[in-house]
Amino acid sequence: MKVTETPIPGVVLLQPQIFGDDRGFFLETYNTEKLAAQNFPHVFVQDNMSMSRRGVLRGLHYQWPLPQGKLVQCIQGEIWDVALDIREGSPTFGQWHAEILNHENRNALYIPEGFAHGFAVLSETALVAYKCTAPYRAEQDAGIIYNDPQFNIPWSIENPQLSPKDQGLPTFKEVAPERRPQF
Repeated sequence: MKVTETPIPGVVLLQPQIFGDDRGFFLETYNTEKLAAQNFPHVFVQDNMSMSRRGVLRGLHYQWPLPQGKLVQCIQGEIWDVALDIREGSPTFGQWHAEILNHENRNALYIPEGFAHGFAVLSETALVAYKCTAPYRAEQDAGIIYNDPQFNIPWSIENPQLSPKDQGLPTFKEVAPERRPQF
């Protein structure tokens, strides 16, 4: 598995080695020992999966004060996956990185703790699986509106379909100081 740092330290692209023939394919989606040897020493405690239709945008979500790191992979379909550094005091605060994740490249994107995460569905449907470094805690669930002008993320879809929860998310400036991740 190839581990590639993105321009934002901590946001990492994992590119698996795919073994395929006329019967199909095989790949490792995660191997703690191999990834630790490449300075990827994360331990995951929860796995989640979502299915969404074309035009759905989920995010931008994070958890604070007990943050979650996420290792995101699109198992079926295609998404535009975004990691946004919202850690106050970080040298990369406000910077974002996006990757196309799909069932053909089988890549995974690691979103570090303290980052906001979101994705837009580009295919008819998308099945997304992600591993988390901490359990979900409803009382710590947080987010910011996907089109916050402070961050100016050029989402890859127009007129996204949002959940009522995501429609009501605040801008980062509206988030209470104690709910803002720190570097």
